[in-house]
Amino acid sequence: MEQVEQGCHPMNNQGVVHVCQFVNWHDSCEKLLAVAGLVEAIGDYTTVLIKPNLVEALPPPITTPVGLVEAVVDFLQGRCPGLNLVIGEGSGAREYETGRCFRELGYEEMAGRKSITLLDLNTAPLRYRKLDQCQRWPEMYLPEIVYDAFLLSIPVLKAHSLANVTLTMKNMMGCAPPAHYQKGGHWKKALFHDHIQEAVLDLNRYRTPDFTILDATVGMQEAHLWGPTCEPPHRKLAASTDPVAIDVYGAGLLKRDWQRIDYLSGAHGELGRGTPLEIVEVL
Repeated sequence: MEQVEQGCHPMNNQGVVHVCQFVNWHDSCEKLLAVAGLVEAIGDYTTVLIKPNLVEALPPPITTPVGLVEAVVDFLQGRCPGLNLVIGEGSGAREYETGRCFRELGYEEMAGRKSITLLDLNTAPLRYRKLDQCQRWPEMYLPEIVYDAFLLSIPVLKAHSLANVTLTMKNMMGCAPPAHYQKGGHWKKALFHDHIQEAVLDLNRYRTPDFTILDATVGMQEAHLWGPTCEPPHRKLAASTDPVAIDVYGAGLLKRDWQRIDYLSGAHGELGRGTPLEIVEVL
């Protein structure tokens, strides 16, 4: 493994995942994001859409900890004070709206203190697109903001009973509007459960994250809403501009063979690189 000191940043980031041992949200994010080049990746964008995983109003490690997102906000407000920061999510819960997740998980209070916007992606204005290469979703409706902003995904490390893992590429399902992807009054994105591997891959062909911060401090070992956590906890944060690479890295932490996860093997060579990985330990 290559080891670099803070301030060094490889220019070719395909297949590269930066990893640091977790100490606390603020210090770990400051070190990791400086080395992984988040500011450089944002470039000329004026808006950053921060996309946590708030699938339901359930506490971490099922959902992205508000403390992690606040540390990312602090980093960006300190380094790029003119950026427009928006935290966006579209909860999958059938019984309530995303605002409940924002309130109960501390995002509403934090956003008020930091003067940033919260956006329910389930009801945001949409843009229609078509891609002939996509068989599961030959046409797609997604929020306009995901195309207009730098997309910063902050998922948590979790297994999934249908998709095998849910990391950054599957985190994009929170962007799918229920008006088009709910099925029979069930979970708000239930159409994705039909041919889920193809559905996740096609979704990411329309829009995949520009940068990912993976919360691997604990991890859900067997499923995304229930079951045991990883034991011992991994106590790591990871970052990458390559959504395939960081999902392959996360699958490895969960002891899952990424080449048997169809949306990852399908994305390899198209949306990113799954092998060889370059794991950069940030000291």
